[in-house]
Amino acid sequence: MAGKITLIGLDQAVVGGTFRYVTPLQTCSECKIKNVCFNLEQGKTYRIKEVRMKEQPCNVFNTGKVTAVSVEELPEEFIMEYDRRVQEGSVTATRSMKCDYITCQYIEKCNLIHHRNDGKVKISSIGQKVECPKGYNMRKISGSYISEKK
Repeated sequence: MAGKITLIGLDQAVVGGTFRYVTPLQTCSECKIKNVCFNLEQGKTYRIKEVRMKEQPCNVFNTGKVTAVSVEELPEEFIMEYDRRVQEGSVTATRSMKCDYITCQYIEKCNLIHHRNDGKVKISSIGQKVECPKGYNMRKISGSYISEKK
């Protein structure tokens, strides 16, 4: 996947560091360089490949400064109910389990917190079985969101 350039706080700008781009902040609406920050896709995880040394002022990050970094998109990890749709190389829709078992360590992944519900994912690998307290046949899945062509 081709790298993208974005801005990140100086204290977070470390080669190999990872982060999830959640959403543009309203606070940034008047910033002159906001387009560099907002060029990533919501809900995707990125790894920093290169840190550039040019600093820019920023009112959001705790150091008051950001720097440009080159990033690459990483495959996402999901927990999905395992059935015949879930095959390596296949494309499937992600759907929240809408589970209410709040003490389960996987509740955020099964309910797609920080992920797109009904997004299309190309499965790259199927991992180990996850013990589900409700008895569902759940597996760790690695994959990437695919863009809908219109």
